[in-house]
Amino acid sequence: MKATIISPEQTLFDGEIHLIQVPGTKGSFEVLENHAPIISTLDKGQIRIVTKQGQEMHFDIESGFIEVKDNTVNVLIM
Repeated sequence: MKATIISPEQTLFDGEIHLIQVPGTKGSFEVLENHAPIISTLDKGQIRIVTKQGQEMHFDIESGFIEVKDNTVNVLIM
């Protein structure tokens, strides 16, 4: 599954992942491969990514949006 995390200033992550966990407005949720399409707003919190190689990364955010479609995850953070 491919993921991209961008802010207005830069691309923070662009690569293959195993999973992503995000702070959704209605609660935290996790996206794995073959997840149903979804668009959601994000609240203040932390994004957690586990890459295909098993490396774990964290990004603190104030707010944002996530779109999941066809094993592609796009996250815009503020």
